[in-house]
Amino acid sequence: SLAGLRAAEALRKEGFTGPLTIIGDEPEEPYDRPPLSKQVLKGWVPADHTKLPRVRQVDAEWRLGIAATGLDRVTKQVRLANGEQVPYDRLLIATGTRAREWPNAKEAALEGVYTIRTSTDAAGLQKALAAKPGRVLVIGAGFIGSEVASVCRELGLPVTVVESGSAPLVSSLGGVIGAIAAEMQRDHGVDLRTGIGVKSLEGDGKGHVRRARLSDDSVVQCDVVLASLGSIRNTEWLEGSGLAAGFWGVGCDAGLRAFDINGVVTESIFVVGDIARFPHVLYEYQFLVLEHWDNAVLGAEVAAHNMVSLEPDRRPHLPLPAFWSGQFGVNIKSVGVCPFGNEIVFTQGSVKERRFAAAYGHRGRIVAAVTFNHGKWLEYY
Repeated sequence: SLAGLRAAEALRKEGFTGPLTIIGDEPEEPYDRPPLSKQVLKGWVPADHTKLPRVRQVDAEWRLGIAATGLDRVTKQVRLANGEQVPYDRLLIATGTRAREWPNAKEAALEGVYTIRTSTDAAGLQKALAAKPGRVLVIGAGFIGSEVASVCRELGLPVTVVESGSAPLVSSLGGVIGAIAAEMQRDHGVDLRTGIGVKSLEGDGKGHVRRARLSDDSVVQCDVVLASLGSIRNTEWLEGSGLAAGFWGVGCDAGLRAFDINGVVTESIFVVGDIARFPHVLYEYQFLVLEHWDNAVLGAEVAAHNMVSLEPDRRPHLPLPAFWSGQFGVNIKSVGVCPFGNEIVFTQGSVKERRFAAAYGHRGRIVAAVTFNHGKWLEYY
């Protein structure tokens, strides 16, 4: 989607004039995902109106609605679900992630149970929310789950959020900010329950979800359920390819060249976006996977440049991670890798007013910062 399209455009900008093939398993043209959990669910924008603007013509052969199912590095061919094989001289892997489904297939098939990752997902959930359900249950209080809970409250819908961790956003922003996020949700009328899980979803005999049984044996009556359980990286199709690919992504160097299973860098295969796992000099060369919009765009430009450049001219992909989220009337912005820090200091503003900046530290230096309605200061961090 985003990384693939921007890489194709960057290849043309770099002066590549040869044949270019773009393969994607979704039938739609590339579209933007951030609006799906925000403007689309509010009904402001239809799901099919989120197509990405074209920066330039790519003059490509589009193979949409056909998944890649395998990679043969010896013959340099990508196998497709319809049995065809597409040859390559340079290959860019940008298969991204998919939403983690509710683990019980029978319960996941109940009407009213949703995930949100694609435009089709968002369209279905928007329609369900517009029907004014009696109560919405959100399982998981990461950024997507919290944003959907916020939309529900804006629409006047009762919503229960169940989070197995100690607070919302805790895995991304830590316990101190998580406690603030929890207070924010409860102040806006969210029935937030932390430190527990959902044991099962139950239907009404007609195939529609009606209740959820929690790990503390309490029961939540609900008509719509969003399973916001994180993402799964789409790397299964690379099994047997000999690449360093697994549930954690596809390993690559800072120039986004993929590693093989022995850690040897390849020369013709590059990886970008949500599945690229690369070392970052600012974070002690730890391998990072960044599921952020900026990472996809900037990584696409670096990968495209390196695909058509000789070794002395290749560039590293060393972005300063950044993301934003809008929820419960607060614009949350962050820069850096918050979980890398082991201390936090509120440096500006007021926590009580939820208008502040906070810095994360590690070994005496700032490694990340987060702002609540204080984004104008973020660039200084």
